[in-house]
Amino acid sequence: MAKKAAPEPVQPIIVKKIIMEEHSGHHGGAWKVAYADFVTAMMAFFLLMWLLGATDEKQRKGIADYFAPTLAQVKRDSAGGKGMFGGSSVTDPDKYPHPASNSGTAAMSVPRNTIGVDDERKGRDGGKEGKAKSITAKEFEERIREQLKNDPANLKLLSNVRFTDTKEGLRIDIIDEADFSMFALATDKLKSRATELIGQVAKIIDTVDNELIIRGHTDSLPYASGKSMNNWLLSSGRAEATMQELVRQGVSIDRMARIEGVADTEPYNPQDRMDDRNRRISITMKTS
Repeated sequence: MAKKAAPEPVQPIIVKKIIMEEHSGHHGGAWKVAYADFVTAMMAFFLLMWLLGATDEKQRKGIADYFAPTLAQVKRDSAGGKGMFGGSSVTDPDKYPHPASNSGTAAMSVPRNTIGVDDERKGRDGGKEGKAKSITAKEFEERIREQLKNDPANLKLLSNVRFTDTKEGLRIDIIDEADFSMFALATDKLKSRATELIGQVAKIIDTVDNELIIRGHTDSLPYASGKSMNNWLLSSGRAEATMQELVRQGVSIDRMARIEGVADTEPYNPQDRMDDRNRRISITMKTS
């Protein structure tokens, strides 16, 4: 009689129960996100402290100018309150949304955006070529003298114009003197003789294709306390007024690279910061 086969061993069934505490899965990594934010903020803080300690005043000014608007434009006869925007829309920095008949206080606004200037210019001009790319100080002076030689009164105004070749490009300084002032006292309103001179300069500027940097300068004479204006606002407003006059005289607004007000920080005559010649407008034709 054959033997019976031994029965196969029965495999045990193991049931593993995992009991999770209530809400335990929701907070496991939240602290990591908060910690990462904290470390990022501390890194930015220490980077700022390092920059302040490793740079001089001029370098810090350059860094600040890179991240901030360089123009504080005075808008008179505005509408709105006395706040920073004076009634303008935050999303519409260039257009005042209120009628000119409204009245209000002075306000500040950021400069016109110049991103994409080269592309826009190509589109508007249809890719036209032919304008010169540069001009020397001597050539500019010869051209403007030729334009003014038949007008002795305007030719005399050349004594108020200086031409300087700089690293940025050809700089044209239109300076005040005892017998000539570009603007009405303590305002950004151009006088008629200054308008004529800017018109002559604009004719030559329009023969080249360089981008322009316009800077307003003042002397160090302070404003009386309680005034809503100061030298920073005045120099910026005068630079803006000069830009508007150049555009009115035919210079394309697309060529405006920067419009700056530097108050009395770059005097023409550092030995006498009250000198009339420190009040001036600089128009620089960029070389690149």
